[in-house]
Amino acid sequence: MEPERGAAAIKEQFLTTKEKFHEFLASARPRASRDEADGDPEEPSGEPEQKRVKLDRDAEQKKKKMRGQNKSRPHIKPQSYEERRLCPSIVQERDTKCVYGEKCRFLHDVSEYMCSKAADLGDQCYRFSSFGWCQYGVTCRFSRAHTSPELKNLRNEELCRRSTDTVSNHLDKDLQRRLRKKQQRFPGAEAYLKTVSRGEKSTDQSHAVKQDPDRPHTEDGADPPVKTLGPITDADIIKLRPSEKKQVDFRDKLYLAPLTTCGNLPFRRVCKRFGADITCGEMAMVTNLLQGQASEWALLKRHASEDLFGVQLEGCFPDTMTRCAELLNQNIDVDFVDINSGCPIDLVYKKGGGCGLMTRTSKFEQIVRGMNSVLDVPLTVKIRTGVQQNCNIAHKLIPEMKKWGVSLVTLHGRSREQRYTKSADWEYIDTCSKLAAPVPLFGNGDILTYEDAMKARETGVSGIMVARGALIKPWLFTEIKENRHWDISSGERLDILRDFTNYGLEHWGSDTQGVEKTRSFLLEWLSFLCRYIPVGLLERIPQKINERPPFYMGRDYMESLMASQHVDDWIHISEMLLGPVPKNFSFLPKHKANAYK
Repeated sequence: MEPERGAAAIKEQFLTTKEKFHEFLASARPRASRDEADGDPEEPSGEPEQKRVKLDRDAEQKKKKMRGQNKSRPHIKPQSYEERRLCPSIVQERDTKCVYGEKCRFLHDVSEYMCSKAADLGDQCYRFSSFGWCQYGVTCRFSRAHTSPELKNLRNEELCRRSTDTVSNHLDKDLQRRLRKKQQRFPGAEAYLKTVSRGEKSTDQSHAVKQDPDRPHTEDGADPPVKTLGPITDADIIKLRPSEKKQVDFRDKLYLAPLTTCGNLPFRRVCKRFGADITCGEMAMVTNLLQGQASEWALLKRHASEDLFGVQLEGCFPDTMTRCAELLNQNIDVDFVDINSGCPIDLVYKKGGGCGLMTRTSKFEQIVRGMNSVLDVPLTVKIRTGVQQNCNIAHKLIPEMKKWGVSLVTLHGRSREQRYTKSADWEYIDTCSKLAAPVPLFGNGDILTYEDAMKARETGVSGIMVARGALIKPWLFTEIKENRHWDISSGERLDILRDFTNYGLEHWGSDTQGVEKTRSFLLEWLSFLCRYIPVGLLERIPQKINERPPFYMGRDYMESLMASQHVDDWIHISEMLLGPVPKNFSFLPKHKANAYK
């Protein structure tokens, strides 16, 4: 049987219809979930609408183009899934009483809290098993593993002594206070910005901050924000030359792209296990970082397993970008800093950031030179081929960026207008890689199998960045390094999800709020994982990233369940790992699968 246009070729014995597919899944679904799913058939579901074959080209062009972002999704504020929450002073078993006294809006009676607390999800707490202590105490959804009959939090002292903090780059409270009160000084950035305002040609040495060796101070004579202690060294006075900065060997490495929402720390840990060499935090807005927003600083956190790690910054002005670079250079541990000049979303582009920087070369140059002047680590840039579909400009920018001092360029082989509806242009990436030499250039786009990676390596690129391919199959890094197709079983895939949930409970917390936050990120990831087609079912290997999976029955129930593009089935998978969802739980995926032909 011939596969329909744009659909992947699957062996005929596994193909089925939409009705039979959902009927099979519903028959094995727990009764409670089945009753919730049986509603008005006209109600919208989480399943993406099937793409129609284009019949009238002119009529189709008149319609508004679909985008990958689910813009119709309403904004949902974070909510509490517990009616009454226990006071942090009680949870942490502090010696002092709650500072708010009778005005505190939280419960102080542990017994009363336990009466309304949701049932535990298991007898083993991942945090307690890993570190010997769980900071969430009785509020942990696995509290039976580490609470006494008197509801006191227990410790495994031997394990506590052996364990160390595995996450770095936390936001210091004093720094947050200074940022919020605008008391943080940026001497390096201010010196560079003065050269820009005077119209001087900036170099790496022209805007170093000159200090009196006997008394360190900022250029305007004010005291430094942190008092110095001990003798002043050359590093306090003399700015590093480019050749003296930290060097990173990027060549021939597999780079996990910075992925908004899904590229969180637990997901990066999963990818590191499968062989990712370079990881990068999610895109962070410099304005939010400079304001000390804790949620934005959380995007900069680094796990101990991430041996080559960077952060990606988004901004559109030289002053904020340079100040933020100086701030991060002094306060967090990273191996490189990346500038996002490839983000296509309207919110960023219309302000001049993301792809907008590619058309504002003067500001772009000031940003790159300014950030380079205050950073002690390499500065990298991620770009697209251009903004308009048939007007590539990356080949004009890359020679200029070499002069500005960029250490690595990553090129996504599509324009902003194309988004993901067309195949990546690897011929153009090859052309740009020759222009970039000797600066390494990484290619990005449509890498889903080791064969795609082999073809990419035949071009002149120094390495490969993997984005959607890692979301669809995180074991892709293993496939590339071992040059094979991995016909991974549904049980192995479920184990990967279980590891992710354990990492999520460690990162976001094992109380009810942490469990539901882990669930929401798991569901976002499942909206990509469902696009994977097992190798053993394919009529033609390999699977192409823009081929839509038709309805098919897997080799077992779990494989079929993981192939579903219905939100209710994703929630069912999450309940296998994190227990039943709360009554007021709702989820709508952030992205729609519109990259199919």
